[in-house]
Amino acid sequence: MAGEEVIEKAREKKGRKGKECMSAAHMMLHVLQKLTLVLALATLVSTFGSSFQYGYNVAVVNSPAPFMQQFYNQTYLDRYGKPIADSLLILLWSLSVSMFPLGGFVGSLMVAPLVNKLGRKGTLMFNNIFSIVPAVMMGVSEVARSFEIIIIARILVGICAGLSSNVVPMYLGELSPKNLRGAIGIVPQLFITVGILTAQVFGLRHLLGTNTGWPIMLALTGIPAIVELLMLPFFPESPRYMLIQKGDVEKARRDLQRLRGWDDVDEELTEMRLEDESEQAEERLSVLNLFSFHSLRWQLVSVIVMNMGQQLSGVNAIYYYADSIYASAGLEENNIQYVTVGTGAVNVFMTVAAVFIVEASGRKLLLLCGFGTCCGACILLTVTLTFQNTMEWIPYLSIICIIVYVIGHAIGPSPIPYVITTEIFRQASRPAAFMVGGSVHWLCNFTVGLVFPFMEKGLGPNSFIIFAFICLLTLIYIWAIVPETKNKTFLEISHLFDERNKAHLQRGDQAEPGDSGELQPTGKEQEAVCVTGL
Repeated sequence: MAGEEVIEKAREKKGRKGKECMSAAHMMLHVLQKLTLVLALATLVSTFGSSFQYGYNVAVVNSPAPFMQQFYNQTYLDRYGKPIADSLLILLWSLSVSMFPLGGFVGSLMVAPLVNKLGRKGTLMFNNIFSIVPAVMMGVSEVARSFEIIIIARILVGICAGLSSNVVPMYLGELSPKNLRGAIGIVPQLFITVGILTAQVFGLRHLLGTNTGWPIMLALTGIPAIVELLMLPFFPESPRYMLIQKGDVEKARRDLQRLRGWDDVDEELTEMRLEDESEQAEERLSVLNLFSFHSLRWQLVSVIVMNMGQQLSGVNAIYYYADSIYASAGLEENNIQYVTVGTGAVNVFMTVAAVFIVEASGRKLLLLCGFGTCCGACILLTVTLTFQNTMEWIPYLSIICIIVYVIGHAIGPSPIPYVITTEIFRQASRPAAFMVGGSVHWLCNFTVGLVFPFMEKGLGPNSFIIFAFICLLTLIYIWAIVPETKNKTFLEISHLFDERNKAHLQRGDQAEPGDSGELQPTGKEQEAVCVTGL
């Protein structure tokens, strides 16, 4: 937003003198427009150490699956003197895959208590236990001749992913200035896609996707955790957490000065105090309280719908069963691995594009375009898979449909729900909101992974019509309900939901009956109001 627009907005809303506002506005713009080295490195370290692992462990078992199943069979034969039954092998392999999202669900349940007790950075540090320990377990599983170790380790890395997928966006959302919050909020999803691509590359047959390389491939997930464990202590904790939940104003001030590269952070601290005052009546909300809190009703419904739409839109069917989809499209087995890597590269590229366009286009437009693209791709994929045997070139259209789907999901449904969850909830309710959103995310992830093989067998290509319908319903909800949150403070975003919730949130002192509930700032707070338009 241009400086003149900020000044004009300040004049219209509060009637302050133009000269006074101009000085404060230019100072605030200087702060907001600067991506400092500290903020950039904190983003990179936390996303590489946590989000990368989520993506890596989503895809790490896909390529070496035949060799791992061979290990399961040989281990069973060595123990019991007979080959493993096909039904038992399928069960053990299904557990190896499905324990990851189940662990993610468990990790999501741990989000609220851990971030409130240990802080955002402290939780990420603690979370490395659930990466390093299972990395060692999976690395020695072949030597120990135990497939049970792999299954248990997959639960643990799932817990790591469940925590990181919720805590990293929360941490970075609270570190970022409002004009960079969307772009930085997409970086965790970017590193998830980089993790997926890395696992796909390592899984190539001439690299680690071999009979001897798969234990190393599984164990590599511990390296990002070690990097984060060594480097993250040097970066700030969330200033909002330190000020609002810990009451440590000086520590919050010092951390903000490091993050912004600017000594005068009084305006931002004042905005945090206003947020703190406005939610005093809420205290720290539990999940149960969150569901009963009338003024957060539509925020909560929106988070649930976006996370359900994200996972039930078919993205996990694409990632978990991409090889079988490509095989049904007529690709030779040896070429499938390269197409899968190419799809992962497209995913990374489009997520990078989303980082740069989210602040210009806004969150809502990206969600609408993304879900609309996924809906259309699923419909066309149904048609191409149905008629793939009629003409030689139709299977290649199926591949194009999958790539178009990945592009659509990468620009909106994949990254934006995390950004919006951070923005539409304030400090008291944000941990519980991420706990709810994360639980929905992982339950739907688990459900699709479990149900899609049966859908594919029973419905065939028509399976993707169901995903198209879910994309369409999610698109309609977002268009009708979810507001644009670009370039708004957390308090301003809360105001957007007040009318829809038919309830005015507490803002500082209790409002008198019939009053609008707006906080009337005084003294230094008026200077912050002049700049931020609160």
